[in-house]
Amino acid sequence: MKGRSRGRVCGHQVSAPLVLVLCVLAFLVGYFIPEFQQVILVTKHSIPSFSSFANQRHELLEDVTVAEHGVTGDDQLSFIPFQVLSWTPRALLFPKFASPAQCEAIISLAKTKLTPSSLALRKGETATETQDVRTSHGCFLSSRQDKTGTLAWVEEKMAKATMIPKSHGEAFNVLRYEIGQKYNSHYDVFNPAEYGPQKSQRMASFLLYLSDVEEGGETMFPFENYEHMNENYDYKECIGLKVKPKQGDALLFYSMFPNGTFDKTALHGSCPVIKGEKWVATKWIRDKEDWS
Repeated sequence: MKGRSRGRVCGHQVSAPLVLVLCVLAFLVGYFIPEFQQVILVTKHSIPSFSSFANQRHELLEDVTVAEHGVTGDDQLSFIPFQVLSWTPRALLFPKFASPAQCEAIISLAKTKLTPSSLALRKGETATETQDVRTSHGCFLSSRQDKTGTLAWVEEKMAKATMIPKSHGEAFNVLRYEIGQKYNSHYDVFNPAEYGPQKSQRMASFLLYLSDVEEGGETMFPFENYEHMNENYDYKECIGLKVKPKQGDALLFYSMFPNGTFDKTALHGSCPVIKGEKWVATKWIRDKEDWS
């Protein structure tokens, strides 16, 4: 009886079927590896780096001529990068909106003026009943009180980012949250059925994070994308979309729709600080200039 055909691979005798299998594997590896490498390269290069964005911006600005503008317009281009965090509610993050030095200047201005934060009370509520809802310390500051010009600079840039005039903004509410301090979920609009008739409403909120927080202190949106709305949410739990404070970043979110109705997904709060300290400057934006 004839023996099976055998060959040699690396000095060892192997059967013909095994040689055939090895040849097929070698062919497949040689065929697919270049394709796989190409996919990796395409995937890698399809994610632009920050430097490529910077280059694109530079090239864009080189090709753009500043247009004729109106009396109240600007004679230069503005570049304020942002990321859409959510459409329900409408929330945007502006990374590195202010410099560390500007943030520290605002903290220094507010430090000696802090008092326990208070709440606008609903009909029948008392300060004693609601003292655990908001446990931070804060103060209100207008740009006129800041001789460094930092708050005026923030207001100017904020108006450009939102395209809402500075005259619609309340004074800055600068807040400090220490370990364990928080703000339970709430709305920035005032429902007339609960708070009585309102001359105007807080249509949007602009938060400038003045410090990093080691752990905790996130701004939370528990009803983002309509989640948890049909559940028995107790307004204390830190769930949903959470925005981590980072010094210099700014968060903008809208509490009202363009038609003037309230956005129920704009419920938000401040998670308890677990480690470190949280500083934030909040400016509420009104739907009318004559709001006071």
